[in-house]
Amino acid sequence: MYPKQLCGIDEAGRGPLAGSLVVAGVALTNHIDGLRDSKKLSQKRREILYPQIISNSIHHIVIFSAQSVDEIGLSKCIATALLEIQSVMQGYRYLFDGNSSFGVDGLETMVKADTKIDEVSAASILAKVTHDREMDEIDKLYPEYGFAKHKGYGTKAHIEAIKKYGKIEYHRKSFKIKGIE
Repeated sequence: MYPKQLCGIDEAGRGPLAGSLVVAGVALTNHIDGLRDSKKLSQKRREILYPQIISNSIHHIVIFSAQSVDEIGLSKCIATALLEIQSVMQGYRYLFDGNSSFGVDGLETMVKADTKIDEVSAASILAKVTHDREMDEIDKLYPEYGFAKHKGYGTKAHIEAIKKYGKIEYHRKSFKIKGIE
């Protein structure tokens, strides 16, 4: 009996103060050169790899808005995304980057899998590009916040913009910001 094909899973947008949580699952159908952890690639390189991953994989991307993260919580969003990926991409071995399965059965975890396993690197890239593209679109609506630069993370400039303009619908209201709340 042959081992099951691997579906690598990773997320982007777990820690930002604004924007969606994105979880991607990827099973590669062909080898792709240059896959690495999305954080170790330039935005330009990620954008080049994105369509290569899309056309050389079976994949599924799950997106939870900032409002969903506030309503059901980050951990529940991640668990729900993992279950959805397992449901849509049936029959794989599932490997999630990190050390928690969020209570989901049939899932292996590995710390820094996004730096070691091509399928997880590919998932990391799909999740990060999807998240960052959303932040670029939000930046067009609210340029005063600088979302295109910080991608929703809690940089000094982002926190100063929140102090000056307040939170908008893309901000996670459940995330407490030191010095503001």
